Amino acid sequence: MKLKFDAALDYQHQAIDAVASLFDGQPIGNNAFSVALQTDAGLFRELGVGNELRITPGELLANLHAVQERDGLPKSAALFDAACGYPAGLQPDAPEAVPHFSIEMETGTGKTYVYLRTIFELNRLYGFTKFVIVVPSIPIREGVLTSVQLMREHFAALYNNAASDCFVYDSRQLGRVRQFATGNTLQIMIINIQSFVKDVQELADDAESGQSRRRGAANVINVEQDRLSGRRPIEFIQATRPIVILDEPQSVEGDTREGMTKSHQAILRLNPLCTLRYSATHKNPYHLLYKLGPVEAYDLRLVKRIEVASVQTEDTANDAFVQLEKVDNRNGIKAKLKINVAGRNATVRQKSVTVKAGDQLFVKSNNRQEYDGWIVRDICCEVGNEYVEFTNGRMVTLAQPLGGMTDDVMRAQMRETVERYLQKEKVLKTRGLKVLSLFFIDRVSNYRVYHDDGSTSLGKIGRWFEEAYRELTAKPLYRGVIDLSVEQVHGGYFSKDKSRAGKDRFKDTSGKTQEDEDTYALIMREKERLLSPEEPLRFIFSHSALREGWDNPNVFQICTLNESKSADRKRQEIGRGLRLPVNKDGERVRDADINILTVVANEAYEEFARTLQTEYEEDYGIRFGKVPREAFTKLVAPAAPGEAARAIGTEASLRIWDHLQAKGYLNPEGELQPAFDPRQRGFVLDVPSEFAELAQLPHF
Repeated sequence: MKLKFDAALDYQHQAIDAVASLFDGQPIGNNAFSVALQTDAGLFRELGVGNELRITPGELLANLHAVQERDGLPKSAALFDAACGYPAGLQPDAPEAVPHFSIEMETGTGKTYVYLRTIFELNRLYGFTKFVIVVPSIPIREGVLTSVQLMREHFAALYNNAASDCFVYDSRQLGRVRQFATGNTLQIMIINIQSFVKDVQELADDAESGQSRRRGAANVINVEQDRLSGRRPIEFIQATRPIVILDEPQSVEGDTREGMTKSHQAILRLNPLCTLRYSATHKNPYHLLYKLGPVEAYDLRLVKRIEVASVQTEDTANDAFVQLEKVDNRNGIKAKLKINVAGRNATVRQKSVTVKAGDQLFVKSNNRQEYDGWIVRDICCEVGNEYVEFTNGRMVTLAQPLGGMTDDVMRAQMRETVERYLQKEKVLKTRGLKVLSLFFIDRVSNYRVYHDDGSTSLGKIGRWFEEAYRELTAKPLYRGVIDLSVEQVHGGYFSKDKSRAGKDRFKDTSGKTQEDEDTYALIMREKERLLSPEEPLRFIFSHSALREGWDNPNVFQICTLNESKSADRKRQEIGRGLRLPVNKDGERVRDADINILTVVANEAYEEFARTLQTEYEEDYGIRFGKVPREAFTKLVAPAAPGEAARAIGTEASLRIWDHLQAKGYLNPEGELQPAFDPRQRGFVLDVPSEFAELAQLPHF
């Protein structure tokens, strides 16, 4: 099968046009110009072709304001506004004076498609040819490269077979960097932030000051190379003034709200013309151009709906649950534990508490009786052997909590997920949709054990799956739904290592190292094969690292099988299955009745929903039920005869909001107050007289 892409989605056009409109006034056509690298001996012979911005900073700011006004977003006060994270008093000619622009798109709505198409659009409209895509990890890098390959024909058709050279930076192939600089066609480089963050000068300064630990050698890209006539590879990139695209900037740079990080400084060393920052969860949204949040994505049916199947043991709130989260010996020996804590109205919730030797969990839990006698005796901080021992003889380790989630719960989760799969498969197979289920596990050995002699055996999770699959597929209700043996339908994707017998084995890794290269072969690089009904794989077991950067449109069930409750955020987990599915012909299916993602959780529905909503609020800086000041920007006022209707704009929205707040409908934080009660008989909304006509419209 081949995936098909829809070129006519309005929301994607709006995101692309928001960036393209920034450069209104830039001369149209091929603006490529030759650049030369200067050396002590004179002009370096190798020429490059670069980008050039020919509109003034004032014109760029005016364009920015026009885009923000049109999209109903807060206006930036200045191009290098301190409120956007720039140093106060930054001068336009300073090295840090690089325009940064942010595009916010909810997971699963086509963020990668949008920024790749934006590249082609900027090339078509303004002749920009040099683009660098910076990613935070190997999974995201592989996902971007796969997207480029899958969309190549699509973009070629849209842009009249426009040629482009896209490659992944490799320090062993520095000739590609020179080709990037010298090529006069569209050039796209994909690079991990880890590949250029360690600069020679920074390491020298650290060593001289003695204020930093040894961090290893500088990245190859920052070191002079004989094969490049003594130049540093990064100089070729700098000369081209690339437009730098940051995929998940909060992960690429870290949190820059407290000042520039090393990664942020490394981005500036690329000498970008500007940066375009794409994420669903910006930490610092420099000059926001476009916003498609989770609520908007849900309302527009751009992502799957979510349902939660809760699997819990009975009376777990009355059990003594103790999970060791970390130990610390920097300022006295202490540990952080997660335990059940009594709250108001006899409620119980899990809470992290810090303990030291002699502390009583009975006190820490607000006098929960199940913790009577749990007194901390010893805390061990030895790496690989961390534990907390109690006077009652119990011991908790990082790998094995006490109480809480049991094997019975995980087996029940497994069975529930397989049954949900069969229910979905039974309905969707006639419509040509393949159904996938994704399991997150925290240890490879729980799924499959790799022995030193090269043999393997199933771990407990692998055994539970095969038992559930055989039992459920034998039931008359599901007989014939899937005609594949249990050995064919499940597989695990982890990083390879070599055993002493010379056989491949797998291990737990972070997802950010070279060891993870083999992890993502089928699931990352062969997405179309995985989506094909002819490929038997239906159930994917992955180490926890496979969250960021990978998703598949046909994941309909997600199950987290951890021996402890997952420390990872729910948004990361469910994001792997939010994308709308495709059928066997590669066409997107937009039927809301089937586009439902089932999350099989080891907690109550109320707790899952509350935590997920809290994460949305934290990530987006919003609160549900809160009205932002720009909420009315896109309202369209009735037009006079012969005039075109248009949105009222940001300034009008602010005046309406201030009036509603003054009348008591909103508090200063924008939260609805009792005075706003449309259900009350005779309720009339008091609005400024200039907007009286708007108050009669249904959309108000």
